[in-house]
Amino acid sequence: MSKTIESILARTSEPRLTTPAPGPDVLEEVFACAARAPDHALLRPWRYLVIEGEGLTALGEVFARIADADDPLMPTVEKLQQMPRRAPMIIVGITCHQSHPKVPAIEESISTGCGMAYMLLALQARGFAGMWRTGPVAYHEAVREGLGLAPNERIAGFLYVGTPATHKPALERPDPASFVSRWPS
Repeated sequence: MSKTIESILARTSEPRLTTPAPGPDVLEEVFACAARAPDHALLRPWRYLVIEGEGLTALGEVFARIADADDPLMPTVEKLQQMPRRAPMIIVGITCHQSHPKVPAIEESISTGCGMAYMLLALQARGFAGMWRTGPVAYHEAVREGLGLAPNERIAGFLYVGTPATHKPALERPDPASFVSRWPS
């Protein structure tokens, strides 16, 4: 088995992250990997925000703007404020939708997602870990505005990044035979 395949098969999401976060050299490499994502028409429909330090507190305040006491499924203000403190760094993946006659918007979103997955693999290869999170904070207009996104931009997700505090046990993955078939059959 190749090292690439071993790395992919070993990838997990690590929810318990601590310092250190990756430094500038590792981040440069991680973003270079993200830029290798499939990209129809070479639109480069992505950008990323790196948030750490006091930026995490500011992000918590942006998250808190979406609190809704009347919505039992919405986290409390306090929980929203603390969410960014789950890791020493957050990388926000942003899809920059462009109007192109041959590239549907969904392909731009998928390209951003592929780049984020490549980042997770690159982080793992460098001894770091990540957890891709979305939820109401990723899709709420107040968060988009708080982060200064343009009207054509959408959040693909938040990569919580750091050093794994613990390693969770490996999850059993489904057998490919359970989700792969041949067509026509």
